[in-house]
Amino acid sequence: MMRLMGPAEIRILADNLDLRPTKKLGQNFVIDAGTVRRIVRVADLSPDDVVIEVGPGLGSLTLALLPAAAHVIAVEIDPVLAAQLPVTVADRNGVDNLTVVNADAMKITPTDLPGHTPTALVANLPYNVAVPVLLHLLEALPSLRKGLVMVQSEVADRLAATPGSKIYGIPSVKAAWYADVRRAGPVGRTVFWPVPNVDSGLVSLTRRDPPTTTASRTEVFAVVDAAFAQRRKTLRAALASWAGTATLAETALREAGVNPSARGEELDINSFARIAEHRPLSP
Repeated sequence: MMRLMGPAEIRILADNLDLRPTKKLGQNFVIDAGTVRRIVRVADLSPDDVVIEVGPGLGSLTLALLPAAAHVIAVEIDPVLAAQLPVTVADRNGVDNLTVVNADAMKITPTDLPGHTPTALVANLPYNVAVPVLLHLLEALPSLRKGLVMVQSEVADRLAATPGSKIYGIPSVKAAWYADVRRAGPVGRTVFWPVPNVDSGLVSLTRRDPPTTTASRTEVFAVVDAAFAQRRKTLRAALASWAGTATLAETALREAGVNPSARGEELDINSFARIAEHRPLSP
């Protein structure tokens, strides 16, 4: 069994690396072995899963993932941490199913992962870029079938929100294009170092096919962005610039079977896809 790290070991390792966690990189390291075991358990990995982990940091979650998966691809933007991770794993009854990629997760594509096809995303995502990283990976890596990510509690709520909720918005709709999303439990502040000033939460994702539509993802997301840019306005008004005029927006909405007086927070991803299909042609 892989030997996990406790708070004292993590701080000693950080001192040896002269590491001071930075807000710029969203670095809050998990120091509680029970929490990483819980994350792996809730992720429900199978022995043949290839896991991609973003922001492994000092490796506490990585160590728990390695025995549970066929392979772990750790994507770390910090070159010092990326170089240290294989050493940390080797020091703890190391296994040979780890690949470390020193790169920005926002720029990862399948070509950056030669020989490996990730099937699951499990990560303590950097809070300052959690949503864009998640959406990028779901788009760039269609092989991902499931995921469990730890994010700020408020972000977890927004990702898992359903139509009609006050917190339902752009992250909710765009995530729903790719997957069924649900909350998978809270995470306390004291399991992190340094202790953040916000609560955290787990979000579970199960890949599904996007809506059947003649509109592209980019075209659908353009409607979503426009609808929530002025979320207090009716869709007739909010989509005026997207359609050309408010009158054209109303026509597109009616053709899509959507009430022009509705607001974006009332629609699911399928409704946005139908609206995108009816965008007026440019004159």
